[in-house]
Amino acid sequence: MTSRDYLSDLFSLDGLTALVTGGSSGIGRAIAGALARAGASVVVVARKESELAATVDELTAGGARAAWVSGDLGTRDGVRTAAEGAAAVFGEPDILVNSAGINLRPPMSELDEDVWDATMAVNLEAPYLLGRRFGPGMAERGYGRIIHVTSQQAHRAFVNSGAYGVSKGALESLARSQAEAWSPYGVTCNTLVPGFVMTPLNTRLSSDPEKVAALAARTMVGRNGLADDFAGAAVFLAGRSSGYVTGQSVFVDGGFSVH
Repeated sequence: MTSRDYLSDLFSLDGLTALVTGGSSGIGRAIAGALARAGASVVVVARKESELAATVDELTAGGARAAWVSGDLGTRDGVRTAAEGAAAVFGEPDILVNSAGINLRPPMSELDEDVWDATMAVNLEAPYLLGRRFGPGMAERGYGRIIHVTSQQAHRAFVNSGAYGVSKGALESLARSQAEAWSPYGVTCNTLVPGFVMTPLNTRLSSDPEKVAALAARTMVGRNGLADDFAGAAVFLAGRSSGYVTGQSVFVDGGFSVH
């Protein structure tokens, strides 16, 4: 066996189907691209059709198999409609990546019910509903990978964590509950925990050069994250080689969390 064959056996996603929410920008887009280039058929779900089309056009131009579905993950009906639309493209997914999120973080004293409800709907309830829709089918088929993208705020409070931090902490608990329920049937459930990554979701912080520099200084590698830093970890967690890794929070943060 050549090294290429060995690596392909370990990490190839050929024959698998993936659904990636928030896959038209930032970390989600990088993950969608990585899964597609590793061989998976990928359906990207987000709101903005122009960004979705651009993402999928780039992937298909490179020979990948990809499609998009526009959906509103802020309502239960919207999640259900998006889920059925995605499943109709390439079939039931073997891989579910929940990267879609909203980042509304007013000071706690100004946190109202509307912000709370909107945050929980997208960041927590949508992953729960998608897991409930696809997890049992994965378990029945004997293979599945569920990956949630969470946050440092799931583990520590800073920069007005507010409802955002609560939603991400709960999402990590959801991953453990899903792992407990479905891992005996071949379905692993894990989270990817970013450090500070220069994406549209972090526009508020990334527009302040001093804060950007201070965050980079907190890492061990001396820089803030890039969306493409998540490609390798996502392919690993999505593939067959990670079958004994479940219920875990995998930090992709340049050492931010331990420095």
